Amino acid sequence: MRPADTGTSGLRLHIGCRISHTLTQPTPMIALLNVHYSRFGDLERADYLVTEPSVPLESYRDGFGNWCTRMMAPAGEFTVTTDGIFRDAGLPDPYKPDAQQHAVQDLPFETIVFLLGSRYCDTDLLSERAWALFENTAPGWARVQAICDYVHHGITFDYMQADPTRTASQTLAGGVGVCRDFTHLAIAFCRCMNIPARYCTGYISEIGEPLPHPDDDFAAWMEVFLDGQWWTFDPRNNKRRTGRILVARGRDAADVPLTQMFGPGTLSDFKVWTRGIQTGDTGAQPPAAASQDGSPARS
Repeated sequence: MRPADTGTSGLRLHIGCRISHTLTQPTPMIALLNVHYSRFGDLERADYLVTEPSVPLESYRDGFGNWCTRMMAPAGEFTVTTDGIFRDAGLPDPYKPDAQQHAVQDLPFETIVFLLGSRYCDTDLLSERAWALFENTAPGWARVQAICDYVHHGITFDYMQADPTRTASQTLAGGVGVCRDFTHLAIAFCRCMNIPARYCTGYISEIGEPLPHPDDDFAAWMEVFLDGQWWTFDPRNNKRRTGRILVARGRDAADVPLTQMFGPGTLSDFKVWTRGIQTGDTGAQPPAAASQDGSPARS
């Protein structure tokens, strides 16, 4: 698959998702599904959130700047959909192998929270192992890459093994996980080595990747603070990718659930699309409804 021919440099992507739950009672819900404000200017058509049945929506920004939508979902089948067109430069993730690591005392105040342990990044249990593994690596970009290499090669990807309660230390002990587990472990190792690291979720296009392509899905990666700015690293894929579109970021996955329900419910449908489209294609019709596999954690 090659990038769609837009007549200009870059990519034109049809992005969106459809998530359905079966609810036994009216249930408050919060969704983090819209493109991050830092990329909003790249939307050719905004990925507005729509519900079926229609309910009132209230939006706000959380403490990390993510765009959240609050609603009261009625009992029965309830579906949340986003659908937009995104223009991307089509360049791979930025790369600066000589980026330096900051001394902790020199870090900006706002990065300190991303040095601390969190719900899924249990640094207290991993610090000794991290220093044994990475103390002799060169500080900075090389150290982060060494961490990504270790996680990428040491953990087996298996979406059938998805577990929403698995921590970084449990991923290391079990040797298996999905993209969020790869990311949590790499983040925890970075924090143990005094490198601020934060969790990101969003879209990654399969354009330019070898066939066969996996089903489209949301993905997880991390950003680390080196040389005065944040840089993208992806321990799951462990390569620079194009068409990476941020939706939300936080300390770990607990801060950025795609949908947070405050009551019982069953996931009945989950579909994500990230595909290149041609000039003139409006992307008006989202892909057909997904089969009811009930697994949103495949990347």
